[in-house]
Amino acid sequence: MKSLYDFTYDQMGDMALEQGWKKFRAHQIFQWLYRKRAVSIDDMSDLSKDTRETLKQQFSLTPLKLRDKQVASDGTTKYLFALEDGSLIESVLMQFDYGKSICVTSQVGCNMACAFCASGLTKKKRNLTSGEMVAQVLYVQRDLDKQEDRLSHIVVMGTGEPFDNYEHVMNFLSTVNHDRGLGIGARHITISTCGVVPKIYEFAKEHTQYNLAISLHAPNNELRDRLMPVNRAYPLEELMEAIQYYARENNRRLTFEYILLRGVNDQKEHVAQLAKLLKGLNAYVNLIPYNAVDENGFQGVDHAHAMVFYDALMKQGVRCTIRKEHGADIDAACGQLRVKHLKKEQEGSRS
Repeated sequence: MKSLYDFTYDQMGDMALEQGWKKFRAHQIFQWLYRKRAVSIDDMSDLSKDTRETLKQQFSLTPLKLRDKQVASDGTTKYLFALEDGSLIESVLMQFDYGKSICVTSQVGCNMACAFCASGLTKKKRNLTSGEMVAQVLYVQRDLDKQEDRLSHIVVMGTGEPFDNYEHVMNFLSTVNHDRGLGIGARHITISTCGVVPKIYEFAKEHTQYNLAISLHAPNNELRDRLMPVNRAYPLEELMEAIQYYARENNRRLTFEYILLRGVNDQKEHVAQLAKLLKGLNAYVNLIPYNAVDENGFQGVDHAHAMVFYDALMKQGVRCTIRKEHGADIDAACGQLRVKHLKKEQEGSRS
């Protein structure tokens, strides 16, 4: 059954007309979903009983069941949700000086198989619908409503490759950005890709104000092939050409994400290669502390070494930041909590 959360504002209007209703009915439903945070169709008290019955017969509200919740000492909160089909997904609430940000999952599992990532330990099972992504944001926002607080930022950087689920992700962004939806500003929304080149061109032509982040993690093809299999399909030359096109079309600053892996991509030659690769771009590099995943064998660098890499990049004229580490005392790595629960389920089925 299709979820009401799957509809963008315009699609909701089309649905209302198909039902023989006036478009104003769609506006009412949207208000109930996103401003009044209705948890059931019966809550929509200013709709007629017949209208609510029609909605209940044809649509659902994408229930998410909370399976686990971890709260770190810094306030970072990781949610593990079960979907209607039993699939497990994660969302993460992060606390910043500028507000509260949610990291949203876009797929059940991931086929990108990045060597350092917990998400890649389980293959992609399916794409999430836009409604299942919306439901993640609404669940966390309802938690914040209890504190009279609100989400200010969204990053689509959880499990999965967003550009491998392009249509649903773009519909999701339309809903959370819409001023009759959650009203989160486009410049407070970031979508991350590991480098699906055809979709970067498509995204460039959308001319949105959403931020684009590139998961780079290696400054040369040989190393990136080893760390990120997507590079074999779309090597750095093709990726950078697509990024140059995006930059010309949108005149927006880009973010390049770079996880520092001890002894792997953190040497002086990598600084020089990275600076050469990004020369002339309106961009900055977000250096990311690595949350170690037991199965992968990689280790992160300490803060002193990260600062050496940071200083060397800045001297090369590359603007960069070191991301503050979040949730160090919980299962912080992307996909880590989900993998832990899947292992428990497998062990339980064998015993």
